[in-house]
Parts: sequence; C-alpha cells; structure tokens
Amino acid sequence: MSTQVSIPSKSDPPLMGARAEPAGKGKVGGVVVVQEFWGLSDFIESTCDRLAQAGFVALAPDLYRGVMAGSREEAASLMGALDKKRAVADIGDGVAYLRADSRCNGRVAVLGFCMGGALTFASACTLRGLAAAVPFYGLAQVPNEAFANVKVPIQAHFATQDDWAKASVAKQIQDAVRGGGGAMDLFVYDTKHAFMRHTDSSVYDETNAKLAWGRAVDFLKQHLAASA
Repeated sequence: MSTQVSIPSKSDPPLMGARAEPAGKGKVGGVVVVQEFWGLSDFIESTCDRLAQAGFVALAPDLYRGVMAGSREEAASLMGALDKKRAVADIGDGVAYLRADSRCNGRVAVLGFCMGGALTFASACTLRGLAAAVPFYGLAQVPNEAFANVKVPIQAHFATQDDWAKASVAKQIQDAVRGGGGAMDLFVYDTKHAFMRHTDSSVYDETNAKLAWGRAVDFLKQHLAASA
C-alpha cells in the first residue's frame, strides 16, 4: 500500500506525494506517476501500488496540493488553473526524490494519464536524465519541433474514440521524435479516452487496459534495469 511522503521542493505550499515500494530490499527502477485532472485519486494511488507489485518504487506527486475535484467541471477548472511549468518542476522534484530513494537504482521514468500524459510528454522535453516516458492519452502544448530533440525513449498509449487527445496528433509527435533520431512507440486502441481508469466503469476497458499495462510494464523493465 502507498504511504504519504513529503517531497523536497522549493515551491510553496509543500509538495506531498504517495509512495509505494516492492517487497524485498534490493534496488529497483523508479517511476513518477502523474495524476489525471481529478487530482491524486484512488486510481493514481492504486497505480503506484500496481507498479510496486511489478517491481518498481513508485511516487505520485500531489500537483494540486491536497485538492481533489468533486466533479468534472471542478477538475477542468483545476487543470486550467494549474501552472504547467511548476507542475513539470514538481515532477522533476519527484524524479530527484526517487533517485535519492534507498530502494531506487537511480534510473527513473515518468508515467501519466490524461493531464498527466500531457505533463509526461512535457517532462520528456524538459527534464534531464529520464530513463523513459510513458504518456497515456494526453498531449502537451509543446511545439513539435521540441520533440525533435527528445532522446528519452517514449511509449505512448492513445484511443481511437478521443476528441481531446487525438491519436493523429500523437502520430505527429512520433514523427517529430523519430525524425530527430529519438525513439517513440505509439499504440492506439479501439476504445475511449481514460480507458485505463479501472475505478470508473463508465470508461474502463478491461481488455485494452490489460494489454496497455502489460506493454508499459515490459517497457519500464527494459529501460529501468540497472544494467540498461
């Protein structure tokens, strides 16, 4: 089960987060999990737990500083008001926290959903030394030219029935990354936005979610192994 931790940060108010670690005492790869626009929800905390079960130490920074949306309208408002540069800095603080974690081997990836997927893309463009990035159905407001300089391996997951995070735009990002010599795999599923959210039966797609999760875990194991 995840536990609440304080993440060293220059920002105010203080940055908290949910941390989960696997059984044992050995060093493993780290994953920063970036929240949807709802906040640090049960889904995000359970994702940390699942990553720990898969053999990683996981951390989800609370980008809203304790605020949780109670409705879709409130979530949209919170996302709109979020300082995206500060959010990426918070993610960077999470990366630094995991690198210093006694269970981490020093290799850290970023993985996020919806708003968190967009911030994962932005992190890949901004943060130095990431081992991998796994965005789920989120598009960063970053010029495609910026992706031409990205050397972080990316595995992206999108849905066909998604008017917000369009797979066609993700394909343009993939072309930009590959055109600059980077590596990005793009998987598109015949389903709806937020299909990974297993806590919401209105959007969860078990078949495609299991397929995407397996791919993501395999990708993380490949890039977070100490010998990689």
